Amino acid sequence: MDSDDLEPKRPTLGAPKDLDVMSIEALGDYITELEAEIARVRGMITSKEAARGAADAFFKK
Repeated sequence: MDSDDLEPKRPTLGAPKDLDVMSIEALGDYITELEAEIARVRGMITSKEAARGAADAFFKK
């Protein structure tokens, strides 16, 4: 068994949106949605880093 098989598959983004057909307002809304998603992902990274740090500290004793 390859160790890569144990890693969860990375999610793929959907097909890129056709920005040419979007209005300025829709593009602004799209940016807002993307920024919210980026903030959510950054929060998850911070949470996972804290959990990893706690586990590392526990097992290094």
